[in-house]
Amino acid sequence: MAKMLLLLWLLVDLLVFIITVAQDAQPVGVCYGRVGDDLPSQQDVVNLYKINNITRMRIYDPDRATLQALKGTNIELIIGVPNDSLQSLNQQSAANTWVKNNIQNYSDVRFRYVAVGNEVDPNNANSQYVSYVLPAMRNLHNAITAAGLGNQIKVSTATYAGLLGVSYPPSNGAFNDNAREFIEPIIKFLAENNSPMLVNIYPYFVDANGNLLYALFLSPGTIVSDNGRNYSNLFDAILDAHYAAQASVGGENVEIVVSESGWPSAGGDAWTFQTAETYYTNLIAHVTGITGTPAKPGRSIETYLYSMFDEGMKPGAESERHFGIFYPDRRPKYQLSFNLIKSRNGKISERYGLLSALSIQGF
Repeated sequence: MAKMLLLLWLLVDLLVFIITVAQDAQPVGVCYGRVGDDLPSQQDVVNLYKINNITRMRIYDPDRATLQALKGTNIELIIGVPNDSLQSLNQQSAANTWVKNNIQNYSDVRFRYVAVGNEVDPNNANSQYVSYVLPAMRNLHNAITAAGLGNQIKVSTATYAGLLGVSYPPSNGAFNDNAREFIEPIIKFLAENNSPMLVNIYPYFVDANGNLLYALFLSPGTIVSDNGRNYSNLFDAILDAHYAAQASVGGENVEIVVSESGWPSAGGDAWTFQTAETYYTNLIAHVTGITGTPAKPGRSIETYLYSMFDEGMKPGAESERHFGIFYPDRRPKYQLSFNLIKSRNGKISERYGLLSALSIQGF
């Protein structure tokens, strides 16, 4: 009787685990940039997402051909407002028109977030847009709410580690003083509207020449100990530093969506084809698992890989043109799996294997 009860308990445990994994599942998305002259058509790109079971996409502007190709698919979308469009959306009428033209006119596209600006920072080349971000967010939120879509589509902005003045140890994460003046009211807006913060996280740029194993999720043990929290990868440390910085300005309950993360295969320091493939492979396994981070354990992390293709016309360092996970001719650069079942099979197999072993032994 005791053996039968044990077997029944293990079976229930397996079923509960599978249900929990399914409920917590966060499929990996991929950013789709179009700064190249040799890229596939938008329809071909959407087909490539579907073929590879990529069910989330981020775009950086309301490209009509992309939106048209997404109609009727199950692909969830982050649609971006370019920085140079922010000022115009400081007028409510312009925001209403933007929502009508780019969201309401595509009622069978699965919009998830609107990213209002990208990496706007009082300390970088985008400083001219600082005063326009929050008014544009408010106006777009008002327009989306008026359209009856407020529970479906959340308005946010995409930021990055450059806003942090302190990131080590992660629990001491804090924004730069002048960045705090910019980001604090935005975080309060997100908290009021139950919207996430979008954050671009790149261990490559933070520590490309430092501890490579730490950056690639390959450290054999703890690298940073922080008040009882142990960090074995740099991605988690950066993410938790952002959470700490948000908490210090009233955003302790604002979730973070990793809106970009990637590693170049050429053109920079600490690069090889193999290191890039290792980073993407291990990133997918980490964020689709339920380990979470030391500060936010027990859940998967909504994450978007950067980027779908190498973009040969991107300005800046040579490495900027080599973040693609596909070549422009649609061949995969790496052997990556976007299938949640595959990425989580190991955890389920551990429990199933124990159950099977006990059954074979006569339980």
